[in-house]
Amino acid sequence: SDVANLKTTAVKTEDGKHYIVNGSKKWITNGVFADFFTVAVRTGGKGMGGVSLLLLERTMPGITTRQMQCSGVWSSGTTYITFEDVKVPVENLIGVENQGFLYVMFNFNHERWGASVQALRFSRVCLEEALKYSLKRETFGKKLIEHPVIRLKMAHMARQIEATQAWLELITYQMCTMS
Repeated sequence: SDVANLKTTAVKTEDGKHYIVNGSKKWITNGVFADFFTVAVRTGGKGMGGVSLLLLERTMPGITTRQMQCSGVWSSGTTYITFEDVKVPVENLIGVENQGFLYVMFNFNHERWGASVQALRFSRVCLEEALKYSLKRETFGKKLIEHPVIRLKMAHMARQIEATQAWLELITYQMCTMS
């Protein structure tokens, strides 16, 4: 996501009591199931200094959601959300106006870390299953694991997984100890 250049806008009303939100958000996981949305909006000028976060309720007039047709991930409720003149009380501002970019980036770091943890775990499971299979399957009169090319491929997979584990441990340490 190019958060610093987002297009969804939130303009304050003349009385300063509401924001009027217009725009759309795409690829929102679980959006069809959500009752509330934390929405990054443009409240200021261009770039990261003009982004704010607002809390919107699904029931606010002007919000429409539709589930996107995504192969293999139907249960994740990936959603396209549109905002048409949604009136949002200024009390629904999360944090400080025009400081939302920092909040989003902080959250992205943790989301990406979580995705890395999942990918690493899936890699270990895949390697384990491949090893089990190679110990059972026979080709050309011997176990698959007895073929040098298969052992080399398994070694490369294990090397990459262990390198990723070391990297992830370092990143985790930094996330826990650095400010």
